[in-house]
Amino acid sequence: MERFIKQRDYIIIAGPTAGGKSAYALALAEALDGVIINADSMQVYSDLCVLTARPSPADEARVEHRLYGEIDGALRFSAGMWLEAARTHIQAVREKGKWPILVGGTGFYLRAAEQGLSAIPDVPDAVRQRVVAEHRDKGGKAMLAQLSAFDPEIASRLEAGDSQRLIRAVEVYRHTGISLSAFQKQPPSGGLEGKALKITHLPAREVIYQRIETRLDEMMATTAQEEVRHLLARDLADDLPVMKALGVRPLRDHFEGKQSLEEAIYLAKRDTRHYAKRQMTWLRNNFITNLLNEELYSKRNFEEFFSKVLKII
Repeated sequence: MERFIKQRDYIIIAGPTAGGKSAYALALAEALDGVIINADSMQVYSDLCVLTARPSPADEARVEHRLYGEIDGALRFSAGMWLEAARTHIQAVREKGKWPILVGGTGFYLRAAEQGLSAIPDVPDAVRQRVVAEHRDKGGKAMLAQLSAFDPEIASRLEAGDSQRLIRAVEVYRHTGISLSAFQKQPPSGGLEGKALKITHLPAREVIYQRIETRLDEMMATTAQEEVRHLLARDLADDLPVMKALGVRPLRDHFEGKQSLEEAIYLAKRDTRHYAKRQMTWLRNNFITNLLNEELYSKRNFEEFFSKVLKII
């Protein structure tokens, strides 16, 4: 084990939602005496276990998992917070003589792990809520016109209906007095130390889409709806990340009588397919992998996959 750790410091298994990367992560963690560390922006939250496909109790009994369900949904967990938490967990795992294995498909997290982040400070929630309220009262057009005055570069890229990015650009300026475009021109820094073995798990798009269909049906047949009801009962702000988890909005509209359950499930599947497509595009264009795996998990395939991993690490 020691000779392996000298050549690579940690492992990343990246892939789109419902692609089956967790099966490889579990088997790899067992084979290497590893610990799985979450790199998915929704699985960090405690509120949604089934709907975000967090590891099951059986999975967690097989190998140690970290950063899953550790954050309350009322908190705004940023990529910077994740990076620092991941750094701490990786160090702790390595001190135990085990392999840190990061698993997820959130592009912001994966980029932060490799390259670090621009020096944009976290915006206090009070500042953000004031900007959100202003956007609600004045509308997107007025907000975009305001943004044009102090950050014309960002404003030129946005439409009035792009509320999330408008609010983000304005809140950064309000908090710091520096435009978001100026921050973005600064080189990123503070990525994870050491050398990673980067694995991309990328089955065929049709396979992923079918797995999304099946998984959403299974989620709805268990406790996904109950989870969303409990989340909505907390009356959290709509702009919190947990409220944007795939499936939350369609189910909320169903609970409010705006659409049938069948329509809500259809929209959840559609949104998840679109998200998976964006993930696949990002991985192909931005994630320089050391090892590409395009097959679903099987014992035979894992043996071939594991032999390739050993040659690299």
